[in-house]
Order: sequence, then C-alpha cells, then structure tokens
Amino acid sequence: MFFQDPTALDQTTVPTPQSATIAERVAKTGIDEAMIEALVRTFYGKIRDDALLGPVFGAAITDWEPHLLKMIDFWSSVALLTHRYDGRPLPAHVRFDIGPAHFERWLELFRETTAEVCTPEAAAFFEDRAANIGRSIQMGVDFFRKQAAADAGAAR
Repeated sequence: MFFQDPTALDQTTVPTPQSATIAERVAKTGIDEAMIEALVRTFYGKIRDDALLGPVFGAAITDWEPHLLKMIDFWSSVALLTHRYDGRPLPAHVRFDIGPAHFERWLELFRETTAEVCTPEAAAFFEDRAANIGRSIQMGVDFFRKQAAADAGAAR
C-alpha cells in the first residue's frame, strides 16, 4: 500500500513503514505537491532561458506542458513515493550532445531554484537527489557513448 497524498494520513489510515517515512519527511521538509509543482515549473523556466541548456531542451521538447507534468510526477515519485513516474530517463538523454558542462549547469540552476522555492530542509533533500540523479545519468550517457565507440571500432 502507498499513499498518493502522504499528508492525508488520518485515524483510519493504517500506517506502513513507507507512509511513516513520507509523513516524517513531509513534517521535516514541508515538501508537498504544490512545492514540487512550483519547483519544476520555476526550474524549467530557467532552463528554457539558459544560454547553454535552453537550446538543448528547446530542440528536444516542442510541447512543454506534457514534459512539465512528467517531471512533476517524477519528483513526486522521488520525494513522496507516489509511484506516478514510470519513464526511462537515460534513453531520453543519450541521444543528445550533452557533456559535463551541461550537467553542471543543470545542477547549478536546480540549486538556484530550490533556494528560491523550497524550505532549507526541502532544498537539501531535492539537491541531494538531483546530484545523485545527474551523476547517474551522466555516467550512463558516458557508458553508452564509450560502448557505441567500441562497437564501431570492432565493426571495422
């Protein structure tokens, strides 16, 4: 059992270890769906205006609203364990010409946004997760590129 809205715990709800963890996180950080939506919308507004990231995202995303909703679901799944996101982020990133500078700028803008939108406790939570996610995606992109280069070399 999981909760779509962990703040909706009442006396008829049977607590689970997961719900207790989320309820504790919500109480400690103030993270809720409204904060997540504000974070995502503000962050991607910055992305779109950014000289380095704007062109990359602009070439990849023609209709922003579905992407924003997907990212709201993603961060809700990360922070509140809502299980709404079921995508595969790595394949979406491998096809673009992105490198360490892009990931560094992404994280810089993310941190800037959390400072504006979140409580300090929520900002720390989101920044930690974003750093891990960015590192994982960057390692995955690097691996796939090296593998593709090795495969191309072996095919000669």
